[in-house]
Amino acid sequence: MEVEVSAEAKDKRLNRLVAITVVILSVFTGVCNIKDGNIVQAMAQAKADSVDRWAEYQATKTKQHIAETARGEIATLAGPTNGAAAAATRALDVDIARYRAKAPGLAGEAQGFADRYDALNVHDDQFDASEALVSTAISMAAVSALVESFWLLIAAWAFGAMGLFMGICGFAGFAFHPDVLSSFLG
Repeated sequence: MEVEVSAEAKDKRLNRLVAITVVILSVFTGVCNIKDGNIVQAMAQAKADSVDRWAEYQATKTKQHIAETARGEIATLAGPTNGAAAAATRALDVDIARYRAKAPGLAGEAQGFADRYDALNVHDDQFDASEALVSTAISMAAVSALVESFWLLIAAWAFGAMGLFMGICGFAGFAFHPDVLSSFLG
């Protein structure tokens, strides 16, 4: 009879540890999902801004090319003595200079938005890895309660610790990137 009581007490201890593990990891995952959602929104905005700037850059380069072509045609067809042609080429020279000055700034802005997207993607990957590791840990903890295996719970804690580490890296803005996991899953 006494053996059954101690076995029952052992089960309760394991079940309590599993319950505490699941609660801690679930709450952490919920908080990480909020931050990850915000990062994904910022990534979408950075990508949209990058695409917009590259489109503006391309339009500016196209306008520059058209103005240069028009200037060349006017100069060739009208000749150097035509006053109206000279005025048109001066106006086109102003436009060409403006386009040449504007294009590098647009390219720089577009690249800046692309770089911002890449930087945010590192943190998104961290939160994704955290979620995968924590979900695995929660599943392992649940199974450890069913099969009454303390060693499986320890393995769940190991996965949970890695998941917590990845989530903390995402919150703290650390540059640690789960390359192996991202390349495998990406």
